Amino acid sequence: MAEDAKPRVKVPKSAKVGEVVNIKALISHKMESGQRKDAAGELIPRSIINRFTCDLGGVNVIDVEIEPAVSTNPYFEFDAKMADSGEIKFTWYDDDGSVYEDVKTIELV
Repeated sequence: MAEDAKPRVKVPKSAKVGEVVNIKALISHKMESGQRKDAAGELIPRSIINRFTCDLGGVNVIDVEIEPAVSTNPYFEFDAKMADSGEIKFTWYDDDGSVYEDVKTIELV
């Protein structure tokens, strides 16, 4: 498991029914493409976050396949229309098999 990976998300605590809210998600991760060499001239193994998903109330909102050219600390920002209160689950998948998750709750008022 990559020790440097730390997810951070920002969602509003509440919203009105039908309101479009802005959601922000970032994961701190070094992201190694597998194309660079170390000081000894050996290839550094690829280590990237290769997929990011977000589910709202158990329904998938976004599912992104990430390629090796992605930058360090990938950041996603997107809007979602709120139909119901519930959990927003963020999931990042690492090449090494690690899965990082964060869950936030949004309440409709």
